[in-house]
Amino acid sequence: MPLRAPEFWRRDGAASKLLSPLAALYDAAVAARFARVHPAQAGVPVICVGNLALGGAGKTPVVLSLAKKLAARGVKVQILSRGYGGRSRGPLRVDPQRHEAREVGDEPLLLAHATPCWVSADRVAGAREAVSSGAEIILMDDGLQNPFLTKTCSLLVIDGDYGLGNGKVFPSGPLREDAARGLARADAVVVMGEDRAGIAARLAGKTVLRARLTPAEPGKFAGRSFVAFAGIGHPGKFFRSAEEAGARILTRHEFADHHPYRETELLALMVQARAAGASLLTTEKDWVRLPQEWRARIESFPVNVEWREEQALDRLLDDVLKRGTVRR
Repeated sequence: MPLRAPEFWRRDGAASKLLSPLAALYDAAVAARFARVHPAQAGVPVICVGNLALGGAGKTPVVLSLAKKLAARGVKVQILSRGYGGRSRGPLRVDPQRHEAREVGDEPLLLAHATPCWVSADRVAGAREAVSSGAEIILMDDGLQNPFLTKTCSLLVIDGDYGLGNGKVFPSGPLREDAARGLARADAVVVMGEDRAGIAARLAGKTVLRARLTPAEPGKFAGRSFVAFAGIGHPGKFFRSAEEAGARILTRHEFADHHPYRETELLALMVQARAAGASLLTTEKDWVRLPQEWRARIESFPVNVEWREEQALDRLLDDVLKRGTVRR
């Protein structure tokens, strides 16, 4: 079910304390799952890109950027996702020409436009299918809390503005597990955007890769008026990015993460945009979630990842390829 992060997840207040017993149970369940599982080997290197906090951190653009870098090295890369928000449990190779977000999830659909992508609730089965179809390396999207598949390298993506929220585990806060335990499994941490939350100061001994999202088509939106809407973890970041690219955002509409748009909602947005002499603008992840007949009527705002420590990232990827078994 789509989730809108409550405001109290940013601070340690009364609501957070009230929910702490449930948070302790939730975290204990995550820890117990790791304790009882013996992870399987994929037979090829597996790079996991995950996060600790519920909601958006820029994970999907990171996966796309890594896929591009690995492909440039001549390595056959495929992506493995659990397909959050989709009906299919897989293993299923996503076909952007045939599948809809309600079947496979919005993130896999977006990823599959660039790189072969599999959805599978059983990550081990999905990895086997990817390897059987020729994958020489697997990018595991959103798998930091999944213990069933051995990872060659794990990257933890953290939003520099939101950080880890109040630092509490769900439902007391936004974390999927205890922060120290999750950080211990990460080989490197990607801090996305300006580090206003002071994340880097908590990462002594960790490789920190700083990055930011930049418009893929920077001149396309300058001077134009839009009614903008987004159903992602932190919609404000999208609105700010569009404005920094020169777009005039007349009205902002925020929806819950992974929100399935209804015809009535889209019609209301279109009426508002036409009355203002504006166009409709949304994120790439929202755009692939739209009904097919609406995609030609709404513009998307594509982004790229700009790495500040690109050489450090390249060394990390080179090390993964050396340590792992790459089939030829």
